[in-house]
Amino acid sequence: MKRIVILSGAGISAESGIRTFRDSDGLWEGHDVMEVATPEGWIKNTELVLDFYNQRRAQLKAVEPNKAHELIGALQSHYHVDVITQNVDNLHERGGSDNVYHLHGELNKVRSTKDESIVLKWENDLYLGDLCSLGSQLRPHIVWFGEAVPLLEFAAKLVSQADIVIIIGTSLQVYPAAGLIQYARNANIYYIDPHPKTNYELDQSNYTLIPETATIGMEKLYLELFK
Repeated sequence: MKRIVILSGAGISAESGIRTFRDSDGLWEGHDVMEVATPEGWIKNTELVLDFYNQRRAQLKAVEPNKAHELIGALQSHYHVDVITQNVDNLHERGGSDNVYHLHGELNKVRSTKDESIVLKWENDLYLGDLCSLGSQLRPHIVWFGEAVPLLEFAAKLVSQADIVIIIGTSLQVYPAAGLIQYARNANIYYIDPHPKTNYELDQSNYTLIPETATIGMEKLYLELFK
């Protein structure tokens, strides 16, 4: 069975109504990302950060996966599919994908501030005073700016094993995730983006650009892959 790796970003979730700070001058839902997505912001105003992610978690319950998420899930009927996403939502899972790896963490999980290996599922609000089994405050399970990306090496290995790589909803302009495409040496690459930008060299013989939104582009590619 051929292997497909999906590299997805904010553009695919945007079509479900989830906004991305990169489209709004460094603001994420009206907040300076340095206040809500850095260790320094957490230390400075823990309650603000907790409230911010509580709102994002609540927002997630009000949106649904779109056609692109669902078609990626449907690819599993004929391919082994791994989804490597920069998104912290669970729309890929809700769209039917089984193997989803979140580079930047997950909204519906929290972790200990004392031992980062203690990770818990968390569907509702998180408050100051919610503690892990070690008695330490729980924090959002999000990879903030300035923190390491634990899954990066594993993601690179998956890309290196792929027969097909689909880039959707991300320009792959921001490192370290941008470096992943360099591992797709033996794969056919499909790049879905209505306003494509790349900062890497691609072999034109194995590269196909689909200048469409995530949903329309995925519909076209799905038909192509199932000819």
